[in-house]
Amino acid sequence: MSTRVFDTLPDEAAGPVVRTENGDVRGRQEGSVGVWRGIPYAATAGGPNRFRPPQPAKPWEGVRDCYEFGDVAPQSAGFVPVDSGLQVGEDCLWLNVWAPVGSSDEPRPVMVWIHGGAFCLGTAAQAVYDGRRLAETGNVILVSVNYRLGALGFLDLSSLGGEFTPNLGLHDQIAALEWVRDNIAGFGGDPDNVTLFGESSGAGCVTALMTAPRSAGLFHRAIAQSPPATTVFGPERGAVVAKRFLEILELPEDRAAEILTMPIERISTAAGILLDEVPAREPGRLAAAPVVDGDLLPGYPSESFQHGRSHRVPLLIGTNKDEASLFRVFRSPIMPVTTDAVNTMLREVAGQHPGMSPERIAEIASAYENVSNLRGALNLSTDAAFRMPSHWVANAHSEHSPTWMYRFDHATPMLKAARVGAGHATEIPYIFGTFGSFDHDPTFWLGGRKIAQEISGRMMRRWAAFAWYGVPAAIDGSKHWPHYHAADRKTLLIDAADRVVEDPDHDRNSVWGDQVVGFF
Repeated sequence: MSTRVFDTLPDEAAGPVVRTENGDVRGRQEGSVGVWRGIPYAATAGGPNRFRPPQPAKPWEGVRDCYEFGDVAPQSAGFVPVDSGLQVGEDCLWLNVWAPVGSSDEPRPVMVWIHGGAFCLGTAAQAVYDGRRLAETGNVILVSVNYRLGALGFLDLSSLGGEFTPNLGLHDQIAALEWVRDNIAGFGGDPDNVTLFGESSGAGCVTALMTAPRSAGLFHRAIAQSPPATTVFGPERGAVVAKRFLEILELPEDRAAEILTMPIERISTAAGILLDEVPAREPGRLAAAPVVDGDLLPGYPSESFQHGRSHRVPLLIGTNKDEASLFRVFRSPIMPVTTDAVNTMLREVAGQHPGMSPERIAEIASAYENVSNLRGALNLSTDAAFRMPSHWVANAHSEHSPTWMYRFDHATPMLKAARVGAGHATEIPYIFGTFGSFDHDPTFWLGGRKIAQEISGRMMRRWAAFAWYGVPAAIDGSKHWPHYHAADRKTLLIDAADRVVEDPDHDRNSVWGDQVVGFF
């Protein structure tokens, strides 16, 4: 039987209205899609809720207009493009919904997006994440989540006292998934068919949540685009960074509780110093990241995957061919992109892994042409941060659940000329169909738009098919995408023409091996 997507309420003529557990929300119809922006899924994270797990949102009377984005989570200025018209604040626990208008024979699958930004930057309000085209093309419900970042979301201050809860960014994401479970049916979505997907640190959150007991049953498929899956720290590391954070704030440990009430601008400034300082001193390492807390994350996700303790859900995972290039262009300290920084990273990793002898380090470096030149350094950095963690996750997860691996190889003529290639995050506008969402976007200055749009269409249809059926098969006759297994490592290379290749980076995969290597 056909069901209507939205309840008919008296003032719906002003925009589609949906009843949620906290109250009615009114959106806007944009083309064939209803859009609700800034729906609170939890109470403000400011005031007494700072450094606390997300608290229930307060109910409201009447109809709440959800036309505008909420506050951007407090953060330092970075190279993630954010609309200057947006407001920064601690009332930042909100989400957006895009839902096709009209009746449907069955509830639509739900895709929940976790944005990236090195765990310290970005927002669900970025134009590149506009969900309208993906919702239209895939006939899916698209939800994007805003959550706490940096010092407020991923800096582990629990060593300073019981007032501080670690992994607040992950707690926020779980609260958003619980909101989806409880409310998405009103938008025409199926709460029993939720795909959690994200990119970069957002994908790292996806792989972490795939091993978190509390998230079990809240999503039923997962997509991880360029996940830094081994960037999860232990409590000892968290305590070291917390101590340094106090030093920057010029606070003794016995006054750490003052962080709970000090102006947010002071926290953001200190966090900005810390977040730049750590990767500059220790290339390859971040200051803020998920941490093994014995509660939300009982163990390192990479180890949980290898011991078969990831949730039994289909997984689509992959990386971009030239991940590190974008960090070189923006001169970002977040990722090591010089030969000196890469060599320092290797020495730091060796210091943490007893099996990583100088000879072993030299063996790994030998697979990269010449680490002393820029290309070799960039390739090694790409593999250490993103590509090998993705393979280690896929190798383990494929032992018990359907898994697919991709490598995004496409670059427009302009991106090739700029030596960005298929850099980090360049696949995002293909997934969302949001080309031209940046001011002065140079992507197509030398042409290539038609091919890019064709690739975008294929990728949107594959991602949506995965959400509908658990299989990333475009229905337009595109290349068949076989399962990934460690034995053959079949990978879909996404370019002007898709092709499936067995173990496309065989030499580099072999030299790294199956032992998980990362910062802990």
